[in-house]
Amino acid sequence: MKCALIYDFDGTLAEGDCAQHGLMPALSINMTDFWDEVKQRAKSDDGDEILSYLGLLAEKANALNSDELSESNLIKHGGAIPLFSGVDTWFDRINKYAKQHGLELNHYIISSGLDAMIRGTVIGDKFRKIYACKYHYSPDGKKAIWAAQAVNYTTKNQFLFRINKGIGNSWDNTAVNKFIEPELREIPFQNMIFFGDGDTDIPSMKMVRYQGGFSLAVFDQKKWGSSATQGKVEKLIAEERANYVVPAIYDEGSQLDVTVKGLLQLFKRKAGPDSQ
Repeated sequence: MKCALIYDFDGTLAEGDCAQHGLMPALSINMTDFWDEVKQRAKSDDGDEILSYLGLLAEKANALNSDELSESNLIKHGGAIPLFSGVDTWFDRINKYAKQHGLELNHYIISSGLDAMIRGTVIGDKFRKIYACKYHYSPDGKKAIWAAQAVNYTTKNQFLFRINKGIGNSWDNTAVNKFIEPELREIPFQNMIFFGDGDTDIPSMKMVRYQGGFSLAVFDQKKWGSSATQGKVEKLIAEERANYVVPAIYDEGSQLDVTVKGLLQLFKRKAGPDSQ
C-alpha cells in the first residue's frame, strides 16, 4: 500500500529560507533589501514573485562574475542549512515504522527553494523526487542564465497530481493532463499527508484535504511567542486549511511524530482487511 509524505522545505523541514544560508552571504546580499527589491520588481512587471526572485539572484551573481549559483556550489551551500530537531533521523525512523505496518512510504519535496541546495543537505537523498526551483546554465555550468523551473504557491498543485499519477518529472505536460481513473493512480490523494508552514502552502493544503488526504501545518517552536506565528496558526485553523497544527519537531515521540503515525494507521484501517 503506497503512501506519500509531501513536504515544503523552507520553514517546514529547515529553518528560514534556503538561500539565506551560505548563498546570500557569499554574494554579499542584504536579505531585507533583496526581498524588498524582489517585491518591487514583481509589482512593477506585474509578474511572478518567484521568477522575479530567481532572476534577480542570477543578475546579482552574474554582475559579480560569480559562480556561486553553479549547481556544485549550491549543493555545497545546502550543507549549511539548519534543519529542525529530529529531521536528520526522521525519514529512516518513519520508513521503518511504515514497513512494520505493511505500508510503503514515498517522500517528496514541493518547494520554492533551490533544488540543488536541498539536495546538498544531509537529507537530500531521502526523497523519491524533489520538485523545486532550478536554473538553466551556461555551457561551462558556472552561470545561471534563466529559471528552468519556478515553483510558486499555485504551481505546487500540479506536482501533487504528478505524484498522484506516478509521473517522475516536471516536463511531461501530456502525462499530467491525461485522464486516469482515480483508483488506477499510483498514490491516491487519500494516502497523502502534506507538510507546510504558511501562506504559500495553503493551496496545496486545501487540495490534499479536498481530495481526501491530510494537511499538517508546522511552525517553528522558537517563534511561537510572536503574534505573527500565532496569528498564522489561528488563520490556518479558522479557514480549515490544515487538519493538524504541530511544532516542527521531528524527534521520536514528538507531537508531529505521533500524529503522523496515527494517520498512517488510519490509512491502513481505511484500506480494509486486505491491507492488514
